[in-house]
Amino acid sequence: MKTEVVPSRQVEQGVKAVSKAVALLRKGKTVALPTETVYGLAANALNPIAVARIFEAKERPRFDPLIVHLPSRDWLERVAKIDNESRDLVEKLIAQFWPGPLTLVLGRESIVPEIVTAGLDTVAVRISPHEIFAEIVRAFGKPLAAPSANRFGRISPTTAQHVQDELGGRIPLIVDAGPTAHGIESTIIAVHGGGIDVLRRGPITAEQLSIFGKISIVTAEKVSAPGQLPSHYAPKTPLRLVEDFDSFSPKPNQHCALLAWNAIENDERFIAIRNLSERKDLRQAAANLFRYLRDLDALDVDLIVAEPVPDQGLGAAIMDRLRRASQGSLDAPDRPG
Repeated sequence: MKTEVVPSRQVEQGVKAVSKAVALLRKGKTVALPTETVYGLAANALNPIAVARIFEAKERPRFDPLIVHLPSRDWLERVAKIDNESRDLVEKLIAQFWPGPLTLVLGRESIVPEIVTAGLDTVAVRISPHEIFAEIVRAFGKPLAAPSANRFGRISPTTAQHVQDELGGRIPLIVDAGPTAHGIESTIIAVHGGGIDVLRRGPITAEQLSIFGKISIVTAEKVSAPGQLPSHYAPKTPLRLVEDFDSFSPKPNQHCALLAWNAIENDERFIAIRNLSERKDLRQAAANLFRYLRDLDALDVDLIVAEPVPDQGLGAAIMDRLRRASQGSLDAPDRPG
């Protein structure tokens, strides 16, 4: 299969991109689309065969549920159930954060195929504010299932080229709208009465959510929402989080690269260094995270060393991705290549 990449940054380009994407979606095909978080691999969420093509292209296990992206707020209670005890809080959260990078896990309505939810009785839903994505899903007129447009477990894509590197030849179309804004996936929450369970950290922080209710950070023993597997977002190169950076010493003849938080220009221990944010801006760091991991992964080094970022606010979401990418805690041993 040849994968076509179509630009969408200019008005005329956008019109053509939307038309091509919608035509393929209506045929039950998959299309890689930009969102404000990362690029997603979209298909008709109400068509089980179309959704199966997402799992096939990504080599994603069927027990990992997908996020459903809605064309509008009107679709919410067609695909999801909101219990009376939680309704007031859900409405407040939607009013504050939608459209935006907040995913709500709610009861599933029967219109949503079980393949989308991995057999769970819940469904994860959100509305993206990205101009091109929003235009495509509105023109399509139905919800889209759209996990990140990468091979399962790999680094999420933040540019069209990343998608091409991951899924080229597996999908028919990539809509190129340039780099994504946030660079990490949406925050996922579940609401219970007046409480909020954070199932996956993301651009909407626990501090922002705490205004609306009591916050619990959930460490799942089994998958109940997308992005909860302990090993995820990983480069092919082993990655190690190092708390005591000064004492880190490579093994003999080991070639290492560094994903840095603190300002470092040169260090003989590393053949390459990428600084997440020279001004220590967590939003910039989040936007750069997956792109810089891909840069370092492409160097064919033996080990990528990552410095921790402050583990609060948006930094907690960055640390969540780094811990999953390293398959463990700080100073975890090398994982097999």
